[in-house]
Amino acid sequence: MSEQWWEIKVNHLPELEETISWRLQEFGCRGTAVLKEDDELCIKGYVPSVTIAPLDLSALTLWLQQDFTLAGVDLPQVSWRLINNEDWSSSWKQHWQPMEIGERFLVYPAWFEPEARGARLIIRLDPGSAFGTGVHATTQLCLESLEMRLDDNENSDITIADIGCGSGILSIGAHLLGSKKVIATDVDALAVKATKENSALNHIDDITVFQGSLGEVKEKYGQIFDGVVCNILAEVIKILIPDFASIVKEGGWIALSGILVEQSAEISDLLVEYGWTVATVWKKDNWCCINARRLPSNMRGM
Repeated sequence: MSEQWWEIKVNHLPELEETISWRLQEFGCRGTAVLKEDDELCIKGYVPSVTIAPLDLSALTLWLQQDFTLAGVDLPQVSWRLINNEDWSSSWKQHWQPMEIGERFLVYPAWFEPEARGARLIIRLDPGSAFGTGVHATTQLCLESLEMRLDDNENSDITIADIGCGSGILSIGAHLLGSKKVIATDVDALAVKATKENSALNHIDDITVFQGSLGEVKEKYGQIFDGVVCNILAEVIKILIPDFASIVKEGGWIALSGILVEQSAEISDLLVEYGWTVATVWKKDNWCCINARRLPSNMRGM
């Protein structure tokens, strides 16, 4: 008998996407997918049925209702159903189609045969349970930031770190834009696995991937990076900001996303406090990407 999973579906407003994703992860969901069904946004999460009872699902609904009440919005529509193990990881695939991102990228699901579209760089992905399909606004913003920072004709000496690599989409994007060296890391073993598999899917064998976070990157590599991309929760980014300078060269840059527009001022102020200058804040669908540069030591505090 195949293992069964609970598929939990939450209809939502864009501004509560981060809250719902966090809540589902805290609940124990092994994977989440952001989808658009019947012109409505929804998030689906998947958790093994052996670990969760219907009473737990009722409690989750209550917690989500409390989150929405605190946010001052209408209560969410929450539903769930049992699906078989072989169905859970593919049930969302029918909603994901090839997507052009920015000026350079074309993201293709692994189960599609890619078709060339002009000079676009093709990224093939099967994210599994890892975050990063290209559908989410934060992923798009980070890829567009890489486009701005990298020119595939002039990056033979550029070294990039991808902190919280998820599916590996940003690492692959940096490589395709010509970065000499890409280091990808994530605290989630499934994300590390997904990044390795997606690198192979794109015939890339020189992205270094390991399980860990910024501290492990600092310990292994030190202050060698010209740029860092980090697309994770804003609360985690706030914890990491004091240490970003420990891995980024003076004059280097960071692109931070997973940040709601209303959180951008707090994150920007914290960056300035720790010796960064905020160059741009790009916005899309209530989310933003903060692009900042590390000030040389003789310019800090000026």
